Amino acid sequence: MSAAMDTESTYSGYSHYSGHSKKAHRQGRDRHKSPRSKDGSRSEKSVTIQTPPAEPLLGNDASRAEEGQDDNWGETTTAITGTSEHSISQEDIARISKDLEDSVGLDCRRYLGLTVAAVVGLLVFLTPIAFILLPQILWRDDLEPCGTVCEGLFISVAFKLLILLIGTWALFFRQPKADLPRVFVFRALLLVLIFLFVFSYWLFYGVRILDSKDTNYHGIVQYAVSLVDALLFIHYLAIVLLELRQLQPAFAVKVVRSTDGEARYYSLGHLSIQRAALVVLENYYRDFTVYNPALLTASKSRAAKHMAGLKVYNVDGPGNNASGQSRAMIAAAARRRDSSHNELYYEEADHERRVKKRRARLVVAVEEAFTHIKRLQAEEQQKAPGEMMDPREAAQAIFPSMARALQKYLRTTRQQQYHSMESILQHLSFCITNNMTPKAFLERYLNPGPTLQYDRDRWFSKQWTLVSEEAVTSGLQDGTVFVLKCLDFSLVVNVKKIPFIKLSEEFIDPKSHKFVLRLQSETSV
Repeated sequence: MSAAMDTESTYSGYSHYSGHSKKAHRQGRDRHKSPRSKDGSRSEKSVTIQTPPAEPLLGNDASRAEEGQDDNWGETTTAITGTSEHSISQEDIARISKDLEDSVGLDCRRYLGLTVAAVVGLLVFLTPIAFILLPQILWRDDLEPCGTVCEGLFISVAFKLLILLIGTWALFFRQPKADLPRVFVFRALLLVLIFLFVFSYWLFYGVRILDSKDTNYHGIVQYAVSLVDALLFIHYLAIVLLELRQLQPAFAVKVVRSTDGEARYYSLGHLSIQRAALVVLENYYRDFTVYNPALLTASKSRAAKHMAGLKVYNVDGPGNNASGQSRAMIAAAARRRDSSHNELYYEEADHERRVKKRRARLVVAVEEAFTHIKRLQAEEQQKAPGEMMDPREAAQAIFPSMARALQKYLRTTRQQQYHSMESILQHLSFCITNNMTPKAFLERYLNPGPTLQYDRDRWFSKQWTLVSEEAVTSGLQDGTVFVLKCLDFSLVVNVKKIPFIKLSEEFIDPKSHKFVLRLQSETSV
């Protein structure tokens, strides 16, 4: 098993070699030491952070030297690993501390908003009850008797408050999906409107009822009923502004990932920039394939190989002018650039051939492994109780037969950093439990899936930064552009307004569908 599953950390780099391993290791160590000796002053202003090892994976190739090797590279090669180091300056540390302070301030703003909303909501629900109970407590003996109609209003107030409570819970008391940089304008306006509305009712109640000790209790109850009715209308207004207004599509949004150029299109309604950014991120995790920096590393290494420095030897001596060397280097680089497309073509063709070959081996290995599993029926379980296995044990039993083929395929397609051995075993156990076929098991590995399909710790970005020239609380407009940045890449969002479409009607009389057969001497009719 250990030979089939060569696991290393996500940040480890693989350098495979078949001979002179000690010499290569010594040269690599000398290369890492030389920059520190040349720049000794930098060590006084920088801090070295050692990246902790992640969960063991199926294997991680930072270098692509294995592309030209045969299928038996695992038996003839040796691997050395090293932990990557990153140096950051004091300015970076100051920026990190500032981000932490901003996050603390964001949490304070969020809890402050929730506290204010809870206080206002409690005031709203207690106000009608207080309007009805205060006269009974303060001047009960002077009140006029409450008739049948007045007592029926008590039932009306109770059910309306129950409906308002359920509606408020469904609309406002939901788990927040994100921390937005600014307040939600419509929600804040509704909060201010409700506060002013309740305050004005209390002001009128205190001046006209409490001061004068009004004895018309039926009128007081009707006053409380009118307050509850107005609150129900405000709740309806909140539904329109917060939920219904954004449902009608008004803008077409193009989202492009900056690293690999993958793009998606979405339709959005009338939203602010920050809420549109939130919708884009929710769709990104569902629709975009997982970000794979290993594919970009391969293209960068190929470009670096083509643009490698050329050595020019001056046979005329050091006194000759350097302009001739420059012209020679430019000419040589131009010749290499002219032939680089052929190298790219054959390299991609060879890579596709190797992927198809290892894919076929993987499919055959998985199908053969699944043939060794049989689900026992209820009557068969009583015959051979000692041979029965649960799904986890069955997955562990058949996994070694497919592990090597799966490992090679994931390394060839550069997906190994997203699939740990534990996650593969869990997926295999899930497929066995639900009677899924080998094709259903391989679907996750043959085609890169959406971001949500993979382990949350490997793709989830804890913080996104919204960059916009306009205020993030302003609404979307035609031509609006904003950027969502995370640690490794960014999403560029371009907003276009859906054009006004004018349709015209043209009536065709069914009797006008008449045809004539035109016969010619050359036709076969």
